[in-house]
Amino acid sequence: MSTKRKTSRPAASQSAKSAAAKSAKSRTDKTNSKPAASSKSKSTKSASAAGQSSRKPSGGRKPEKPGKGPAKQPPSTPQQPGATTYTLVVEPNQGLTAIYNLIASATKSIDMTMYELTDPTVINALIKAQGAGIPVRVILDQNDEKTANTPAYNELTAGKVGVHWANPKYAVTHQKTITVDQTTSAIMTLNLTPEAYAMTRDFAVITNNAADVAAIETTFNADFKNAAITPPTGENLVWSPTNSSSALLALIDGASESLLISQEEFSDTQIESALEAALKRGVAVTLVQENQENKYNAVLTPLKQAGAKIAVYTSTDAKAYYIHAKSVLADYGTAQAKLFLGSENFSSDSLGKNRELGLIFSDAACMTGVYNALMADFKNGTAF
Repeated sequence: MSTKRKTSRPAASQSAKSAAAKSAKSRTDKTNSKPAASSKSKSTKSASAAGQSSRKPSGGRKPEKPGKGPAKQPPSTPQQPGATTYTLVVEPNQGLTAIYNLIASATKSIDMTMYELTDPTVINALIKAQGAGIPVRVILDQNDEKTANTPAYNELTAGKVGVHWANPKYAVTHQKTITVDQTTSAIMTLNLTPEAYAMTRDFAVITNNAADVAAIETTFNADFKNAAITPPTGENLVWSPTNSSSALLALIDGASESLLISQEEFSDTQIESALEAALKRGVAVTLVQENQENKYNAVLTPLKQAGAKIAVYTSTDAKAYYIHAKSVLADYGTAQAKLFLGSENFSSDSLGKNRELGLIFSDAACMTGVYNALMADFKNGTAF
């Protein structure tokens, strides 16, 4: 279990106040704890083609320091009608405006799967949408976060929102996804918990990729009823507990030049071995890792010995900067560059027992935004 960080929530609804009074919450994800604004660009259907348009930041650009305001992002590519787009949201630099705007844009439906929901702005927006005749459905984790999620569950239920406790067959429902009008999805590394927004590194990708959105909705419909399903992967999706381990291993194994990674949890031995193998074949591995109480030293030490460059954060203080993003950027600046963002940690539970969602895709602006953010984090972390 991740070390808890005591935090306080801003005042909101009465039930949210009551929950905060009962217990302060951690900003960590407990995905290993149970046994059982933004930058847009046009994308192509080909990962290789998208990678060709990726570019490294100019030599004169300095990465934005975390928590010091919006990170500089590359210019937007003009959006063409019908184009598949990806919009990167970088936290804590950009705030939640893009996510709030996505929810407010709904005209037909909102479907959300969320590990932890305490944000009163989101809760009120969902209730408002339902009141306006827009069907809203929400799945909330109960195996780890039922206590934290109960105020939101009660408020949403009172507001006539369809709320479902996540299927208990998963060790944890750790997915963090919002789909609007069955056309646009936000796939996130962040939970909707305001106490974590200001000092936590996280990412979200908002996309209108039709195949991916359809696959997310198909899976949501099954999960909302606790029905059995092997989630369809669309073009880019990485699901736990089905294809996440194989997809992440393939991404790492396919890298030929570099891997830039951020992780909150790292205990999976298969991924450790894959990174050691990458280092042996000459791939430069850079890792930004949350490492409270030296929890992951057993993995980090052999990686360092094999040549990985590692910066750690040990953020037990709620006011300290915290690495929560789960990301892998492979071969940045090359034609074959690919990016993973999602809810999956590098742990056996996260990959093999939880409900999780991420995606592997190639988009120049998104890759540059992640590169800039993580290189700033690497610079500001403590060398391992």
